[in-house]
Amino acid sequence: MNNPVKGKVLAIDDDSNMRTALKEAFERMGFIVHHAIDGEEGLIKVRKETFSLIITDMMMPGMDGLSFLKHIRNEHNLTPVLIITGFGTIESAVEAMKLGAADYIVKPFSFETLKNRVERLMPRTLEDRDIIFGSSQMQKIVNLATELAKSDITVLIYGESGTGKEVLARYIHKNSKRAEKPFVAVNCAAIPENLLESELFGHEKGAFTGALEKRIGKFEKAQGGTILLDEVGEMALTLQAKLLRVLQEKEFDRVGGKEPIKIDVRIIATTNRDLKIECEKGTFREDLYYRLNVFPIKLPPLRERREDIEVLSEHFLHKYNMKINKNILGIDKKAMDILKNHYWKGNIRELENVIQRAVFMCQKNYICIDDIYFEEDGIGQTTGIEFAKGSLRDIEKEMIFKTLAETKGNKTKAADILGITVRTLRNKLKEYGNVFPIEEKKSYGRTLNG
Repeated sequence: MNNPVKGKVLAIDDDSNMRTALKEAFERMGFIVHHAIDGEEGLIKVRKETFSLIITDMMMPGMDGLSFLKHIRNEHNLTPVLIITGFGTIESAVEAMKLGAADYIVKPFSFETLKNRVERLMPRTLEDRDIIFGSSQMQKIVNLATELAKSDITVLIYGESGTGKEVLARYIHKNSKRAEKPFVAVNCAAIPENLLESELFGHEKGAFTGALEKRIGKFEKAQGGTILLDEVGEMALTLQAKLLRVLQEKEFDRVGGKEPIKIDVRIIATTNRDLKIECEKGTFREDLYYRLNVFPIKLPPLRERREDIEVLSEHFLHKYNMKINKNILGIDKKAMDILKNHYWKGNIRELENVIQRAVFMCQKNYICIDDIYFEEDGIGQTTGIEFAKGSLRDIEKEMIFKTLAETKGNKTKAADILGITVRTLRNKLKEYGNVFPIEEKKSYGRTLNG
């Protein structure tokens, strides 16, 4: 099987020999390469397609590299741009960096030099890039988060489920002076009320029935770093009072403890509720609200930032190309139009699921409409046409069986590729009877027994 495609590169140069050399070099690195003869043609292409990286010559007749860069940045296109420059135009290349170029490379250069520069840039655009976006709304939020990272101010992030609240919180931590210290996340909605206090603050041995040994809580584990209180609006009132003390006094008591423990922790909280309304209803303490709401950030839902859909889709396409070991080159225009016009009730999380299914289903070079499946109210839909209930279950089942066949029955590896836990995979297999049906035995030549 071929190596997965790393992404798409646009190479802009008026010299045909240079365009050919760049095409060969990037294909050797595993990229699909498109080219343009000047900035004007490059501008047309970036308005039609999403690229992982753009490399452009600085000096060209017509629209030069600097003018091209200004145009795409004015259009809020954040694709990394690598500038090619001669010794005499290094000053211009530095100016391009100020305008948002990612790096520059001086002529003449070797393949290894180009490869090193690309490898330095690509992690920020693929798996290791913190926040994937293409909209002006998200650009403003990321700029704000970058500034907030420089301080220890308490941040409250609002947004629907699946909008990327935890991702933004991690970004703030990663860009702060606390980056080398722990980032500890606590899901206040997922932990039962009677266990959350011990989870947050820890307990001493014998503090309650079942406390057989001392336990260090999340606040202590986050010492010197950042703690994320995810869905803080779900916290019970009794615990809200104890959290308020932490914010005010910078100390807490372990359950059953006798001495207060001082802490130095930055607090970021998230919620999908309107906490002001919760205060009016009496379910959230107003004094705690004002302590947490020092600097609020509202993450808009995906349907309100549709410019992000294409870049996120390309990102998830690359991610699952790598995981499932496929070579899908992109998403065709009709399929992308369907994605852009979907409501996305589940936001980015739902989009990732749809792209994961599409990558699995796609048997061609490009994802098309037939590969796009939505799941709403238990009914799968494709391009607005309903198909029978149970079809998505069949797709899921086929995906699991194919992945297990590809991993030679390795459940841990298959679960990782599918993006689920091994426990979930085992439960699914139990549901299917732990064995392929006859027709699938014929297709894949394996059983799942054992």
